[in-house]
Amino acid sequence: MSDLCAAALLLAFTPHAAAADAGPIAGNPLIGIPAGPFVFGRDDGPENERPRRVLDGQAFAINRTEITNRQYRRFVEETGHRSAFYANHPALGLDDRPVVGVSWGDATAFCRHYGLSLPSERQYERAARGANGAAFPWGEHGNVVPANFGTDDCCSGDARDGYPMTAPADAFTDGASEEGVLNLVGNVWEWTSDIYAPYEGNASGESAGQYRVLRGGSWNSDPSHLTTTYRLAYDPEFRFAANGGFRCVRSEP
Repeated sequence: MSDLCAAALLLAFTPHAAAADAGPIAGNPLIGIPAGPFVFGRDDGPENERPRRVLDGQAFAINRTEITNRQYRRFVEETGHRSAFYANHPALGLDDRPVVGVSWGDATAFCRHYGLSLPSERQYERAARGANGAAFPWGEHGNVVPANFGTDDCCSGDARDGYPMTAPADAFTDGASEEGVLNLVGNVWEWTSDIYAPYEGNASGESAGQYRVLRGGSWNSDPSHLTTTYRLAYDPEFRFAANGGFRCVRSEP
């Protein structure tokens, strides 16, 4: 077998290899997630993550990393949109770190500017869990966590993982998902497009339509928040969270 053929085979069977294109956001390619059945929800976790079922998913593509400060600043320069709240922070505002201090509306406006959208909960969970519904992007076991997270008790950051606050958006490659998407658990919570409601039944009158869903946990989350199914209801107008960011998707026709 020629060296060229061997290299081609190695690429084809390398874990985390997936179809990707450069996409409209410089430095943040879109990773293809194929159509097909996937596991959504779970029966052994919090009530709002139930029930577990198998859904038929449509193909889509998702940013390889969270949107960074550099990428968000380019959007601000192009559109005149307001800056992220922590744009000038000495640590949180670094170019290669995920942008934080953005509302749901800010995140939505960014994605729309590039012809994209925020991921739905189903898209986010499929990208994070793979088709078979893993507990973590890297598999079933959380004994060693290749992600940026906080203290054992919520909610403070620490430097055990090498970063007291946010990590570079392309860090923790050992924690990549099945298709090679990074930091779908840890680093920053990520906005989804969905209104918060139970998977089955009706939302309470108190919460119906008031909140959007964040996914993934963050640099100051304790381990109980670092799963592919955890759902956090959050005020979409709030833009002062130092641990909340986002990424975008392109839905396939």
